[in-house]
Amino acid sequence: MREIVVIGVGAGDPEQVTMQAVSALNRVDVFFVLDKGEVKQELVDLRAEILRRYAKDKDHRVVVGRDPERDRTAGAYVEAVGDWRRRRADVCADLIVSELGEDQVGAFLVWGDPALYDSTLAILDDILARGELSFEVEVIPGISSVSTLAARHRVGLNQVGRPVQITTGRRLAKGWPDDVDDVVVMLDAQTAFTEHLDQDADIYWGAYLGTPDEILISGPLREVAAEIEKVRAEARDRKGWIMDTYLLRRKTDQPPPAGLRPRPKE
Repeated sequence: MREIVVIGVGAGDPEQVTMQAVSALNRVDVFFVLDKGEVKQELVDLRAEILRRYAKDKDHRVVVGRDPERDRTAGAYVEAVGDWRRRRADVCADLIVSELGEDQVGAFLVWGDPALYDSTLAILDDILARGELSFEVEVIPGISSVSTLAARHRVGLNQVGRPVQITTGRRLAKGWPDDVDDVVVMLDAQTAFTEHLDQDADIYWGAYLGTPDEILISGPLREVAAEIEKVRAEARDRKGWIMDTYLLRRKTDQPPPAGLRPRPKE
């Protein structure tokens, strides 16, 4: 039976690829890549660099499919994402059928960790649920942008005895989560942190984490929010795209333990 391996390859630094991922890379016959267009060609190039460094023990092929466009203006967000995933599943199913032999191993390389805000696993489930294809699925965890963000700012994600919540910019724009002081935000196209300048909070922001273009800014939210907006807009204009993540930490009466104090702004 065909096998599909979903391999987390880190936030952008090839050195974040784990030894488990390296072992998996060297079992693969066909690597599937969904091309997002020229604007994000450097992401395709980075995948190629990972294969050049680590996939040396077995001959392999790289097969590229066109990633379908997603309607980001649709009012019905869940329905729009569902439609996009179905069309993505169509592309992936066609690639598997046409390019992967019955006894071969295929792989998708996923930025960060496949279990955190990535659609690959859901797309493979969709393909299997259709009943037209059969394959085994293995998942190799990776270093997420969340882990990279915390490491680069030298902070823990939660305060002692307190929860941390991971959410999206879309949901943060609707309000700060209840009973949570530490909020990690991903997929924020609208800088939703600017809706919370009334909070006594710090922000730890990072863009292009793990890459040579990495940008880090941290400090009191009210003081650095405008700077982040400016730097983010300039970076997006310069590169044509942006990937950023941030931690919002609302201050409490309990001081953080030694070693986890806010990092000075760079």
